[in-house]
Order: sequence, then C-alpha cells, then structure tokens
Amino acid sequence: MIRHSLTIILALLMGWQLAACGLLGDKADETKGWSAQKLYAEARQNLDEGSYEKAISYYQKLESRYPYGRFAQQAQIELTYAYYKDKDIPGTVTAADRFIKLHPNHPNVDYLYYLKGLANFNEDLGIFGFISNQDMSERDPKAAKDAFDAFKELVTKYPDSKYAPDSVARMNYLVNALASYEVHVARYYMKRSAYLAAANRVQFAMKTYPQAPANEEGLLIMVKAYDALGLKDLRADAERVMMKNYPNSKYLKGGGGRDVPWWQLWN
Repeated sequence: MIRHSLTIILALLMGWQLAACGLLGDKADETKGWSAQKLYAEARQNLDEGSYEKAISYYQKLESRYPYGRFAQQAQIELTYAYYKDKDIPGTVTAADRFIKLHPNHPNVDYLYYLKGLANFNEDLGIFGFISNQDMSERDPKAAKDAFDAFKELVTKYPDSKYAPDSVARMNYLVNALASYEVHVARYYMKRSAYLAAANRVQFAMKTYPQAPANEEGLLIMVKAYDALGLKDLRADAERVMMKNYPNSKYLKGGGGRDVPWWQLWN
C-alpha cells in the first residue's frame, strides 16, 4: 500500500514538473504569437545594433513560421549577413548557397555570392599574410580557393554588379596568394631534397596561376630542382622561360661574371 502511494506521488510530481517546464517554455519564448512583421523588425533592429546571435534567432524563427511571406526572402539575405558579421563562416556559406539555389534569379543574388566569397576570404586571410610561424606547407588553402571560385562566379555572371570591382581586386590578391602557397611548398620540398616534387609544385602554380608574381621565384626553384636531378634539358627550358619572362629578375643578377651558374648563388 505504501509502495503504491509512493508511486502515485512520484507520478504526480513528474506530471507537475513536466507541466511547469511547458509553462516556462511558453513563457521563455517571447516571440510566440508574433507576426512576421514583428519578427522581422526585431531581427533587423538587433542586426543593426550588432546583436548578431539574437538577430539570427529571430530570422530563423521568421523563416520557419512564415516561409512564404513577404519578409521571407529579405530575411534569408539578412540572415546570411548576420552569420557573416557573427564570424560564422560555415553558417554564412550554407545560408548563401541555400539562397542562391532557391532564388537564382533574385535581383540581389550577386550579393550572396559576394558574402560567400568574403566569408572564405576572411577565413584564410591570415594564412596568406605570412604572420603566423606555422609552416605554410602544413596549411590547407581550401577556403582561399573557395573564395576565388565565389568571386569568379559573381564576376562572370554579374559583370555589372556593384560588387564586381572589389571581387576582381580580391581575386587578384588570391591568385598570387595561392601561387605563393605553391611556391612555398616547393621551397619546403627543396629543403628536404624532394626535387621532383618541388618542380611539380612550381609547374602546377605556373599553369594554374600564370600571371602570379610568385612564379618568378618558382622558376628559380624549378631550375635548381632540375639541376639537382641532372635533367639538363628541362633545366635549360626552365632557365629560358625565366630569362624570357623575368629579364630583370634579381635572381639573374647574381652571376657577376663567376664560373658558378647564376641559380647556384641563390639558396
């Protein structure tokens, strides 16, 4: 009898607890019953004030409750921007890709490509700033490549976009940054006597980023790599390309009339 009474009491207590949680949950969600206009206004206000996490929460609720309302598309754009300002790179990219897929003909879709590019650009900006002491060969340039692809798609599809000039400037930076990465890795291989691997990395950089200034040093590495491998014809070809494309290169001025080949004077 006592055990039966205790079971009933425990059941009642659990029921009251669940009910209390439900009431508290309803009370905690201040947005319950809000109109789409109210949710959007609060989201935008928090976005303008820099309360990005709160803004994201309001935008998400607006989209889930009113997916086809007149605020839905604008909320998706501003949600992407809120993710970007909150430094949530995956969130920015995912939201941008989703909008582009759902609204490929939206008049502001170029802005979503731009935000996607910016998110990845800022993600890897430090990698190519040469600030860190970490070996560049250990870094993954995926974000930089993704940024370049996003900017390239924007410029290709929307050449008259107001975001196109800045995208082109960032693409130019990324081209040399990515080429510099490949040359750095080639230098890393040279130090470890992996000469063929070094030459291959330079070849990749020259084919993929033909106008990058970093290729000047890359050609020097290629000449030295082929020389170390005893591949005289390939070394001569690389040297010829070096002299043709960079006739005033500082690397070519190291000979000074000595018997030692110019490329052996650079370590």
